[in-house]
Amino acid sequence: MRRFSAEYLEHTRRGMWEDDRDALADLELASRERVLDVGCGTGELTRVLAAEAETAARERPTTVLGVDADPDLLAVARGEERRADAGARIDYLAGDATRLPVGESAVDLAVCQALLINLPDPTAAVRELARVSSDLVAAVEPDNADVRVASTVDAEERLEREAREAYVDGVETDVALGDRVREAFDEAGLVDVRTRRYVHEKRTEPPYAEAALRSAARKASGAGLADHREELVAATSEATYDDLRGRWREMGREAVDQMEAGEYERVEYVPFDVTVGRVE
Repeated sequence: MRRFSAEYLEHTRRGMWEDDRDALADLELASRERVLDVGCGTGELTRVLAAEAETAARERPTTVLGVDADPDLLAVARGEERRADAGARIDYLAGDATRLPVGESAVDLAVCQALLINLPDPTAAVRELARVSSDLVAAVEPDNADVRVASTVDAEERLEREAREAYVDGVETDVALGDRVREAFDEAGLVDVRTRRYVHEKRTEPPYAEAALRSAARKASGAGLADHREELVAATSEATYDDLRGRWREMGREAVDQMEAGEYERVEYVPFDVTVGRVE
């Protein structure tokens, strides 16, 4: 399984559930007693599930479990949970997505976000989610091949597309899984499988948040592109990567200049599919 830093997860998932919580409707959170978030990372979705379950305002409490194999990410998740008023009870456990540390039918909803795209065998993980759930399994997975960018920096859209196409070709897992998640659900024996597509819009505009300023600075230094150097070189070559990084840094410096003038605007459109299925 691929590993990510807390900073990377914060950048890629920032604002994901601020306006897109309707996408969780098929998870039927109002009826849940025990929910498992597999590959929870720093707990962004875990806290949203807890808050939505609590919003359902039932007499019985809901327990939400977050599981991740990375102890550093779990430490961040536990710290964020202490600072947040998440609603339902949250517990975090260390464990692998294909060997979950809970028993058969231990929860009534097992869900993951951006997990299957990072696994060499997504179906094995879906089977494990189905083993531990007594009712529903859900996956929230992006289609990274279909991401679009609009920017006031002329070169940004073109360079983002060039980098994204190379990344999709160079990465070892299927990061453009999208609605094909349902194939893994079918193979795992789940029934009543359905998929809905949503588009998350990540906007950068004045006044700029601190996270947006950091992101622009990383562009200008080339650090953001360097996060995926291995995949980009695998798909192209060292020379091609170096050339792309030089143009990327130039683009980043222009973004920083526009920010200083209060003129920079950027929208990233990230399509993601919510797939749900029932355990027979």
